[in-house]
Amino acid sequence: MLDLPKAIATYLSADPGDGDTVMHCFTEDAVVRDEGEIHTGRPAIAAWKASTATQYQYTSTPFAARNEAGKIVVSAHVEGNFPGSPVDLDYAFTLSSDLIQTLEIG
Repeated sequence: MLDLPKAIATYLSADPGDGDTVMHCFTEDAVVRDEGEIHTGRPAIAAWKASTATQYQYTSTPFAARNEAGKIVVSAHVEGNFPGSPVDLDYAFTLSSDLIQTLEIG
C-alpha cells in the first residue's frame, strides 16, 4: 500500500462506488479536472462522481506516488467498460487543510 495523506487514500479507496465519501474528501470549493471538464465545489464533484458511476464500471489500482511541483501525483492502473480501457492514469492532487483542493486526472 502506498503511504498517502488520508484524504487521498480515502478518495482512492472509495472511488468509484461511494460518491458521498468521495465528496467529503474535498474542500468546499475544490476543483476537479477530468476528461476536459471542470467540476467546482462539493455538489458538482458529487454529481460528477455519480454520473461516472452510472456510465462506467471500473477498478483503479494505485501503483506509484510522487511529489511533483507541489502536487502529489498518484499513478493508477484503471480497467473497466470505458473507451481505451485499460489505461494507466495520473491523479494529481493538491491539498488544503488536509482535504483535496484540486484533482487533475490524466
